[in-house]
Amino acid sequence: MVKMTALRYMGWITGFSVFTAFLSIIYQAFLSLQALNRTTVLLAGLLALESGLKKTNLGPAPKVAIGYGACTDLQINATEFLETYYKLRVPLSERMAAQSSMEIVKTEDELLQSFAYYFQNGAAAERMMANGTLFRQLVEYAKIMGEERIHWYMGGNAPLMAVRFFMEGADVLLGAHMSKKLRPLLPKEIHLAGHEIPDDDIHLILEYKAGDGWGPYRAPRANRYILHNDKNNPHLRSVEQLTDALKDYHPQLLVVSGLQMMDMFTFQPGEREARLQQVKWQLISQPKDTLHHFEMASYVELQLLQQLQQLVLPYVDSLGMNEQELSNLQQVLSYGRITMATDWNPRIAMTLDKMRQVFISLLEDYEHEHIRDAKRRRISRIHVHTLAYQAILTISRSQWKNTKAAAAKAALTAHRYVCKSQFINPESVLQVLDDSFATSTQDQAPRMRINAANPVPCWQEYIQYGKDFQRIEVEICVAPVLVCRVARKTAGAGDNISASGLAAQL
Repeated sequence: MVKMTALRYMGWITGFSVFTAFLSIIYQAFLSLQALNRTTVLLAGLLALESGLKKTNLGPAPKVAIGYGACTDLQINATEFLETYYKLRVPLSERMAAQSSMEIVKTEDELLQSFAYYFQNGAAAERMMANGTLFRQLVEYAKIMGEERIHWYMGGNAPLMAVRFFMEGADVLLGAHMSKKLRPLLPKEIHLAGHEIPDDDIHLILEYKAGDGWGPYRAPRANRYILHNDKNNPHLRSVEQLTDALKDYHPQLLVVSGLQMMDMFTFQPGEREARLQQVKWQLISQPKDTLHHFEMASYVELQLLQQLQQLVLPYVDSLGMNEQELSNLQQVLSYGRITMATDWNPRIAMTLDKMRQVFISLLEDYEHEHIRDAKRRRISRIHVHTLAYQAILTISRSQWKNTKAAAAKAALTAHRYVCKSQFINPESVLQVLDDSFATSTQDQAPRMRINAANPVPCWQEYIQYGKDFQRIEVEICVAPVLVCRVARKTAGAGDNISASGLAAQL
């Protein structure tokens, strides 16, 4: 009798467990279906905004000039390469990695420490390797790992942005020195201002995916670590050629990029500042109706950022950067210090507040100095691209148009580039953003909703700045990124995203 009762209870428990599991499967399927439906709706909304761009931009092709430099990218899987090269050596302790923030990599141990620091934070990094012999050894080792494991690409911020501008229908002038091997990779329609050189600089691109493990570390998101030992790019050798070409080209937009390559290690005292003075001269010699954009990058040297603050930032209308570069710039402008890796997926409210702080700092600098220096420009556009969203701030009724569609275009470009596919499959998308977000971390800040009727929320607000409490109206748009589940390529993503957003606003 007792045995029969026990069996009956066991049967009930088993049945209940099966029923619970069945309900769980149905619920998970329901959630997946809801997520897929939301993604499909958002994708349709973003594509509609992108399609609208084509109908509004029916005039002549905008003329875009961009500098400086070019290189060859050698891309390889980071963890596979390092584990093979170092024979599965355990990299280092977490304590050592957390302290690693060197500006220049000189030894194998410093490489491991630097890589571990950014890898565990999922942050993009670009570092100069001062040891040319070690750098060549790493490149040669990557080459012998086999053609199926490595990929060669045309690299450099300026060439990648130039190609994207061309793909978006612009007429493009690129200031860069290239070898005869690299030039055929650039569309022949792109005008080139720069000499032919025997050999291109090589950048070693160590790519990793979300969830990749290396020693005690695991990457929270897909990203890359870039090593270089450049001989040409740090000196901006094409600046003079591009300046000469600009006299007859008359671009609608001039883009400055690649200045992060100017490591102090490669210059004699005063030489770097002299080269940046040439960049400043190029900017101030353009007509007032030529828009200027500066593309940020992974800067780790405070002195270089301070030189840019004096010689470049006051003379541009627009800035482009990722979340890490935004935090770095905000720290430099506000406190005179730099920051290394930051939150890889920051809240929208925090990003928007940092954008406002950068905007205010640059506005106040302009108001204080433009009477003394009439060539200075008032910042009118900031574009921040993150894994999960695009945020674009523009001054209302400025020369920048189509802010909403530009944010949508940038979001679509992010997915297409990282997935290496023009077709966006909703099932290959990861949705990171919620249905709504706060516009600031301040109390009682308004919330914006992301839905079918409003896939890219935009709003106007007044930003107050200066001792006289002046106010300026801006428009801010935030577009959700349909995150690629399986990243194929992250190096160059920011350049393509920024260029596509700029092209939409000309």
